[in-house]
Amino acid sequence: MRKVNVIGTSGTGKTTFAIALAERLGYPVIHMDALFWKAGWTESADEEFFAKLEQVLSCDRWVLDGNYSRSQSVKWKDVDTIIWLDFSFTRTFMQALKRAIGRIWSREELWPGTGNRESLRLLFSRHSIILWTLRMYPKNKKRYANIMTDPQYEHIKFVRLKSPSECRIFIDSVRAG
Repeated sequence: MRKVNVIGTSGTGKTTFAIALAERLGYPVIHMDALFWKAGWTESADEEFFAKLEQVLSCDRWVLDGNYSRSQSVKWKDVDTIIWLDFSFTRTFMQALKRAIGRIWSREELWPGTGNRESLRLLFSRHSIILWTLRMYPKNKKRYANIMTDPQYEHIKFVRLKSPSECRIFIDSVRAG
């Protein structure tokens, strides 16, 4: 396991898991959201985003945190392992809600240098992470299940973790690279 992509619907804990796995392996962790989002909640154009992604993925070992399906050709070019955090809808939704409320309360900047923070206005807008989770959960579940059995990805090892306890067991079983 040298090049790992952690995927899952918003709220599953991809970032927390990716950080723990990267620390265990001694690899750098790369957060796709930090590469994608610019100040003022401005999205990067695909050309710019893909160039950033290619640059950070050029090293020998990494743990990549994030989905962005349109970037699959870039991020999965050399990936050897994909870890899908496939928690229940209830757990995923509640974690997304708890995280959003916590970030609203703390005024935490999401990606350094962007000034982007969650807010009540954002929470109740069409860009809401809660609405995103509600809409994407069933789509991601179906899409990721199909990807795991797609012959074009048979060279990739897929790991499907369905609970926080499975995540802890997996992290504990990993040996530093």
